[in-house]
Amino acid sequence: MRKLILFFIVLLLPLSQSAQASDSSTLGRSFLVDTDWLSEHLNDKNLVLLEVRYHPHRYLTVGHIPGAIQVERFADLGDNFANPIMRLPSRKQFQNTLRRWGVKKNSTIVIYDDSATALASRVFFLLDLYGFNMKQVKILDGGVREWSAFEDLETKPNHPKRSHIKIGKRDHSKYVEWTAIYRHVVSERRPNITLLDARPFDMYTGKLIKHAIRGGHIPGAINIVSLNGIEGQNWISVEDLQKMYQPIPKDHTVYVYCHDGFRMSLAYVQLKSLGYKDVRLYNGGWSHWGNALTLPVVEGDKPYSGDFEL
Repeated sequence: MRKLILFFIVLLLPLSQSAQASDSSTLGRSFLVDTDWLSEHLNDKNLVLLEVRYHPHRYLTVGHIPGAIQVERFADLGDNFANPIMRLPSRKQFQNTLRRWGVKKNSTIVIYDDSATALASRVFFLLDLYGFNMKQVKILDGGVREWSAFEDLETKPNHPKRSHIKIGKRDHSKYVEWTAIYRHVVSERRPNITLLDARPFDMYTGKLIKHAIRGGHIPGAINIVSLNGIEGQNWISVEDLQKMYQPIPKDHTVYVYCHDGFRMSLAYVQLKSLGYKDVRLYNGGWSHWGNALTLPVVEGDKPYSGDFEL
């Protein structure tokens, strides 16, 4: 049935070719691929397929797309020896992880998850952070759920031959430490910076306290929930995503945080797809700020309250 639908879409392409070409070039969704694309490329020589599940044991118990390599979302995607553990991994650590996954310089990497692409987006961001050619990186829209609706999964683990890839140094323009947020937003209130809290609304207001001993948000942060850009396991339309992020001016520098690094990575990919040029993730997120008892916190649904309104 999928192939039949795809056939009719191809027949209609000449009618909308110019519009689709414009969308692809200006709105940047070329990194999103569907299950049909993956089916056609699954046996490509240079393909590296990565699965990162919310519950990592399901790679073996529920199964994964044939050929997929397991990504353990905490151990592989954070600094194992930092506090909190989801601070950015060092160049040496992430390079070693890529080598274990068999990633080479000419690899085409396809990432998928079972969590609305939030987990896949963390891998995407780290590859971007360390200078991998992002034209070779794809995210599977719909994730494992869409694949398993049409195709089988396998439960045997995949262990690729170790590679010798070398990655670049961190791009410091893609992340910020707490000191920059404190100075630029809390203290100086620079008008060209937007601080974005990508967590659920109840965590932003402080009604729900999770992943830190304090609830609320960083003074000055606005709340746009990155997962609202996903319906089921698929990205919403470009137009709806633009409306979602409409409160943020395109020419602003955007500092983004969530609690541990996944929702903010999704926001990073979403904003980049919309053409935002300067997006930086808070290294440590709310798991750092919310546990640092001397740093200020605001409760409620407004960016500022109490003494911070003065």
